[in-house]
Amino acid sequence: MEFIDKKLDDYVCDHTQAESELLKRINRETHLNVLKPRMLSGHFQGRVLSMLSKMIRPKDILEIGTYTGYSALCLAEGLAEGGHLLTIDKNEELTDRVKEYFDESEYTDQLKLIVGDAMEIVPGLKREFDLVFIDADKSNYINYYEQVFDKVRSGGYILFDNVLWSGKVLEVASDKDLDTKILQRLNDLLHDDDRVEEVLLPIRDGLMIVRKK
Repeated sequence: MEFIDKKLDDYVCDHTQAESELLKRINRETHLNVLKPRMLSGHFQGRVLSMLSKMIRPKDILEIGTYTGYSALCLAEGLAEGGHLLTIDKNEELTDRVKEYFDESEYTDQLKLIVGDAMEIVPGLKREFDLVFIDADKSNYINYYEQVFDKVRSGGYILFDNVLWSGKVLEVASDKDLDTKILQRLNDLLHDDDRVEEVLLPIRDGLMIVRKK
């Protein structure tokens, strides 16, 4: 979904810090070799994630939904000294590719990929996180929120990607369109949850920023 004129969008991107060479390669190779490359955060959103992480300076980051590792590397740029990022994805086919990218980055010792079902893995995590980025199966977004909430420190952040869902959140979803229904419920739930503050940014497909009070 395009929120602003293409020329204006190009201007915005042209006046946003460029990707690193590694991120540029991940971007290119994902579009050439991996299914559903639209899932990649990409240049502009990647720089937004990096900037948010640098502002927060998290010690521990949890990412649910790794894909090809682009967003993880962007978030890692803001890690505090000695900080770590844990990312979870169930797609085993991308594991070698992601690990190769991680090993080429300067953050390789701070990154850990777990392959498996986040719904089963997250409840067993014993750490407290400063920043959580959720960009996985939309049908479980509310479940992920409930699972991670108590694992986020007071003053910590939870980010959700794709919360505008190409504008479908404005429509009356059919009973078969579970993802749209879940995202509509999530957006309402976050807005009404007095334990948090939230702002929904119309960046790419919608980025929700939630701060735990």
